[in-house]
Amino acid sequence: MDFIQGQQTSGATTIAQWAAVAALDGTQEHLARFRAAFQDRRDLVVSMLNQATGLKCPMPEGAFYVYPSCAALIGRKTEAGKTIETDEDFVTELLQTEGVAAVHGSAFGLGPNLRISYATSNKALEEACTRIQRFCASLR
Repeated sequence: MDFIQGQQTSGATTIAQWAAVAALDGTQEHLARFRAAFQDRRDLVVSMLNQATGLKCPMPEGAFYVYPSCAALIGRKTEAGKTIETDEDFVTELLQTEGVAAVHGSAFGLGPNLRISYATSNKALEEACTRIQRFCASLR
């Protein structure tokens, strides 16, 4: 199964390769607008996460995600009495409590952090970050 899965998911399809060529050879006029939008989203997310109790979010210089540290929240308890022992516990409880999906940083060798994408609208990001702030404030 590992061999079959690797063959099915590890290579870019011909259509994707031609789409990449078209994107690289095509007009680049939209890039400045896209870059500014993603910079605004990044700044919004970093600011709001740094306002959350116990999170520390460094400013990324690239990509479309952040890796805030939740180290200060390890050992705290949820309102239901569950102890947050790992970053995986943190993201699991965040999803169950507030409906916000994040990936535990340990999956990338970056625990106790979490990975949050900001490749969505400012409105969705504000709502998600507000929920994250509320979740962090509720931990005891």
